[in-house]
Amino acid sequence: MPNLKNLRARIASVQSTKKITSAMKMVAASKLRRAQEAVEAARPYAQRMERILSNLAIGAAGQGGVPAMLAGTNKNDIHMIIVMTANRGLCGGFNANIIRAARNLITEVDREGKGFKLYCVGRKGRDNLRRDYESRIVASFDEFGRKVTGFNEAEAVAEKITALFEVGEFDVCTIIYSSFKSAMLQKVTRQQIIPFPVVEAEAEAAKGEASLGHYEYEPSHTEILKTLVPHNLAIQILRALLENGASEQGARMTAMDNATRNAAEMIDDLTLTYNRTRQALITNELIEIISGAEAV
Repeated sequence: MPNLKNLRARIASVQSTKKITSAMKMVAASKLRRAQEAVEAARPYAQRMERILSNLAIGAAGQGGVPAMLAGTNKNDIHMIIVMTANRGLCGGFNANIIRAARNLITEVDREGKGFKLYCVGRKGRDNLRRDYESRIVASFDEFGRKVTGFNEAEAVAEKITALFEVGEFDVCTIIYSSFKSAMLQKVTRQQIIPFPVVEAEAEAAKGEASLGHYEYEPSHTEILKTLVPHNLAIQILRALLENGASEQGARMTAMDNATRNAAEMIDDLTLTYNRTRQALITNELIEIISGAEAV
């Protein structure tokens, strides 16, 4: 028969846990609103930047001086994988899903006989991946998300990636992060950022988007691209950081809501067990008293 003292202690412990998970849910919901607003504000700019860059790239086709981050190195030997996770846990399968996607990409690259390197943005991804791939991690970054994620954080990551690319550390760079759909739904996304994939006008038309058309630029296409390509890299990383931040808060809010519900159910079950145990003990005591009285 369960001990009443242990049951009371267990109920109190679960009640304390419920208070914590409930508070974390409310905090995540508050942060989610701001993060969602930031994502919705950043998406149009990032998408427009991609289309303008594609338009410039098409116009510069065949000309010399196109930046290597756009034209590529004519090789596909070494892949840089940017794994973007959170710095903290308690957000359901958010981090695990991103890390799983990164490991799948590592397996694909390795199966093709190509090399890979890792840039971990977020402590959770770094701590997990360095167990198996510590020698492949060339850099890590976790100075983000403390207050509001801004362009400075994205620029710091972009500058490091640019420096590694310029010294020939890799040929292709892919970023893995979680796109925010809703508080209940986040989608792990794999996006190539170096060399930048050019979107043809036909592809835009297929998506129902109006083409930018062909314009004459001053200065030349290649001169504009030299400035715009590094800036676009920072913008795409910023978008990924914001998407990841909103996805993290949505996943945490959902996970803490489920934890709070589970704690409430556990408290009900423990309370029922406690009451039944207490009733059984009282019944046994009454039987002993009655039996003693009859014996006298």
